Amino acid sequence: MVKKICCIGAGYVGGPTMAVMALKCPEIEVSVVDISQPRINAWNSHNLPIYEPGLDDIVKQCRDKNLFFSTDVERHVFESDIIFVSVNTPTKTQGLGAGKAADLTYWETAARMIADISRSSKIVVEKSTVPVRTAEAIEKILMHNNSRGVEFQILSNPEFLSEGTAVKDLYTPDRVLIGGRGSPAGQKAVAALRDLYAHWVPLERIICTNLWSAELSKLAANAFLAQRLSSVNAMSALCESTGADVTQVVHAVGTDTRIGTKFLNASVGFGGSSFQKDILNLIYICECNGLPEAANYWKQVIKVNDYQKTRFANRVVSSMFNTVSGKKIAILGFAFKKDTGDTRETPAIDVCNRLVADMAKLSIYDPRVLEEQIRKDLSMARFDWDHPVSLQQIKAEGMLEQVSVVSDAYEATRDAHGICVLTEWDEFKSLDFERIFENMRKPAFVFDGRNVVDAVKLREIGFIVYSIGKPLDSWHRNMTSVA
Repeated sequence: MVKKICCIGAGYVGGPTMAVMALKCPEIEVSVVDISQPRINAWNSHNLPIYEPGLDDIVKQCRDKNLFFSTDVERHVFESDIIFVSVNTPTKTQGLGAGKAADLTYWETAARMIADISRSSKIVVEKSTVPVRTAEAIEKILMHNNSRGVEFQILSNPEFLSEGTAVKDLYTPDRVLIGGRGSPAGQKAVAALRDLYAHWVPLERIICTNLWSAELSKLAANAFLAQRLSSVNAMSALCESTGADVTQVVHAVGTDTRIGTKFLNASVGFGGSSFQKDILNLIYICECNGLPEAANYWKQVIKVNDYQKTRFANRVVSSMFNTVSGKKIAILGFAFKKDTGDTRETPAIDVCNRLVADMAKLSIYDPRVLEEQIRKDLSMARFDWDHPVSLQQIKAEGMLEQVSVVSDAYEATRDAHGICVLTEWDEFKSLDFERIFENMRKPAFVFDGRNVVDAVKLREIGFIVYSIGKPLDSWHRNMTSVA
C-alpha cells in the first residue's frame, strides 16, 4: 500500500502535479524535493516560484498537512514508496547530438542517488519528457548500482500540462498515460500508480501502455500540436499575400470535425518549454534510427516557426521606413502565452533580439514577468535557459542598454513609434488606445502578433495596424516584408 510519495524536482511540472495529488489523496504524504534552497523557500512562502491560476489556494490548503517542500532529498527518497522524477532534460549544447538530443545528465544523477539511498522496493516514475527507451537505461543504472537486492520498477507517466491551465489540466485531464513492463511486477506497479490517479480521474481516462509507447506518445503529442501551429502560421503568410483572412480560413477549416478548431490560432510563433525541445529530440531519434525523411519532416515545423518570428520582426522594420534605429518600440507581453509567467522559448525573445540588433530602443511590459527574467532571457544564448546558471553563456551587456522594462502599458507606449503585441493578455484588449495614440510619435504603428486588438477601431483612431494573417492595408502592401 502506498503511504508516501515524493517528487524530485520542484519546477513547473513537479510542484503543481504533487500539489493536486496531495489535495486529491489526503491519506498520502506527498513531498516535493529539490536541491535549490531558494526554490524550496519560495514554495514554502506566500509567493510561489511559478504562477498558475488556482495553484496558490491548493498549496495553502495542503502545505504542512500532507504536502511538504524540502531540500532533504535523500531522506524523502529513502522513505517514499513511489518516486516521481521531474528533473530537467534540456537540449544538449555540446558534444554528440548538440542542438537536438536531450541531455539526460540530471536524470542519470537522480537514478544513481535513488539506487544508493534505497533500502526498500521503489516504483520510479519518469515524469520528465525523455527519449524513447530511457527507462531501459535507467533500469540498468539502478540494477548495476544496487548491491542490496532492492527491487525497482520503472514507469513512464508523461505530463500533458499547458502553462496557464495546469491546475485545470490536472483536475480534469483528457487522459493519464502510464507505461510499464508487461511482467507481473511491472503490472503491479502500473496498478499502484493507476490507483493513485483513480482518486479523481475516471478509469476510462487512464491509459496503460508499454514503456516505449508511453515515452514516445509525449514527444508525438507535442510534435502534432506544434505542427498544427506551424501549419496555420504558414497559412497566415499566404493569407497576407493573397488578401485572405486567416481567421475566416481557420473557421472554415475548423468546422470539419476531422480537423477541429483547437491549436489553429495564427500568431508570431509558438514557445514554451516543450514544443521545440521535444521536436528537436524527435528529430534526433529519427536520425539515430536511420529515418532521415521523417527527421526532415519534423525539422520543417521548427523552420516555419523561426520563419514566422523573423517575418514579424522584418515587417516591423520594413513598415517603419526600413529602419528602427533609435526608435522606441513598445513590447506588450513577454511570456510565451497569457496566464503564465513562463518565458521559456517565448517568441518575444527572438523578436526583441532582432529589433535590438537593428538598434531599436525597446520598452517592455508584461503583467507577470519580472524585469530580472526578461533581461536574463535576452542575454542568454539559445538552449541555455534549461541549464544551471553556472553553464549559461551571457551576451555582451551593451545590447541590453537599449532595453527598458516598465510597470504598465501606458508607460511602455509613451513616445513610442510602434507597438508590438507579443502575448495575448486579456488586459491588452481593453487598453485606452485613444490615450495611447495621443502620446505616441506619428505615424503610430501597431503590430499585432496575437490578433487580440480591434484593428478596425485602431485604424479609425489613426493607427497603422498590421495583424498576423489579415489582409494588408495600403501602407503595408507597399512595403514588402522580406524573411
